[in-house]
Amino acid sequence: MRHVSTSSPLSPAVDELWERRAELSPADVDARNVVVGAVDLLDRGEARAARPAGDDVVVDERARRAILLSFTVLGMARSQVGDFQHHDRHPLKSSFDGVRVVPGAIARWGSYLAPGVVLMPSFTDIGAYVDAGTTVGTWATVGSCAQIGRNVHLSGGTGIGGVLEPPGAVPVVVEDDVLIGNRAMIVDGARVGQGAVVGAGTILSGSTPVLDVRTGEEIARGRIPARCVAVGGTRQKEFPGGTFGLPCVLVLHHLQPGQRHDKAALDEVLREHGVNT
Repeated sequence: MRHVSTSSPLSPAVDELWERRAELSPADVDARNVVVGAVDLLDRGEARAARPAGDDVVVDERARRAILLSFTVLGMARSQVGDFQHHDRHPLKSSFDGVRVVPGAIARWGSYLAPGVVLMPSFTDIGAYVDAGTTVGTWATVGSCAQIGRNVHLSGGTGIGGVLEPPGAVPVVVEDDVLIGNRAMIVDGARVGQGAVVGAGTILSGSTPVLDVRTGEEIARGRIPARCVAVGGTRQKEFPGGTFGLPCVLVLHHLQPGQRHDKAALDEVLREHGVNT
C-alpha cells in the first residue's frame, strides 16, 4: 500500500507556519486563526487527512501539519461536561448532525462523524474520519487520522491505531461493510478490505504477514483482502535459540464478488476451522 500525496483544500498558509513552527506559541493569534480554520474543515468533513484510492492511500500532509500545529498554537483550557472536567488544548467535538452519541462517548474536535454514525462509550481522536452507518462499539478507539468506511461495525474494545508522525506515515484504513471483532487491533498503517470479517482478538499491523490457510502462501503484509474471514494466528520460525511462533493473520474463507457474510454462514466457517470467535 503506497502513500500518495494530494492537493489540499486547506490554506497554503499552513505550510508557511509549519516551516517556522519552532517560533510559534498560543500568543500568535494569526497563526491560531489559520490552524483553527484548517481543523474546522476536518471537523466538518470538508477536508480529510487521508482517503483510500484503489490500492493506494492518498494522504493530505497539510491536514496532518495543521493537526500537529494545533498542539503548539492552542493553549490549555478547562472545559466541563456535566460533572466531568477536562483540561486540554483541543475542545470536544460539538457538531453531531444525524449522529447518535451514547453517554460516555468522546469525540475530539477535528474528527468527522457522518450522519448515521453511532458512538457507544468510546473515543474518536482528532483527524479521524468515520463514514455513514458505522457503529463504534463500547470502549473502542478510533485513532488520529484513521479512515473508517461506511456501514462498518467496530465491536467492543476494538483498537484502531492513529498516526500523526513521521511525515509520510500511512493511516489505518478500514473499508466499507467491514466487521471487526471484539478486542481486535488494527494499527500502524494496516488496511482491512471491503466486506471483510476480522475475528475477535486479531492483531494486524502494517508488517503482519497475512496467510491463506488453503495454500499456506503469504497474501500480503498488513492488509486483509476484501470479502474474507480472517483471524489471528501464529506461524513457526526457526531461530538460533529454537523454534518460536510469530504472530500472523490467517484468511480462512473468501466470498465471491457480490456475496456478503451472514451470521449463519460465518459461524459455519469458524466451526469448520475449529475457531471460536
